[in-house]
Amino acid sequence: MGRYKNPLICNSNNLKNVSLALRYSKAIIQPSGYKQILLENAREGDFVYLDPPFNPPSSTSSFTSYTNSGFSKTDQKELSDVFRELNERRCIVLLSNSNTPFIRELYSEFAPYFKEIKVSRAINCKASKRTGHKELLISNYR
Repeated sequence: MGRYKNPLICNSNNLKNVSLALRYSKAIIQPSGYKQILLENAREGDFVYLDPPFNPPSSTSSFTSYTNSGFSKTDQKELSDVFRELNERRCIVLLSNSNTPFIRELYSEFAPYFKEIKVSRAINCKASKRTGHKELLISNYR
């Protein structure tokens, strides 16, 4: 997949184990957007972890290409609306994103539950720029 020389998915033992686990589980795999899956299925007490494409902290760090259409500020706003809906349904929700003013504002009502964490970035052509980053964990619980 992609431009990787040894992608993990081509580990034949891992692929066989995953195939067996799925075959004997009650898992259902279907193509669908996250909003549809969550809003049709999430119930009180469910734990939901959201790991969207992060809001770019600067104009030069804008990797949001998980899909062909990217992940815009409008998409971030829609995600925050889904977060609120899950909160109203009494789901237990945890979201990770970049620690930017935009994201802090979107989730400001959950500010008591914000947690800054230090992270490393494995992907950067300059090794010195792989450390010293912070992300924001946002939840609706302590």
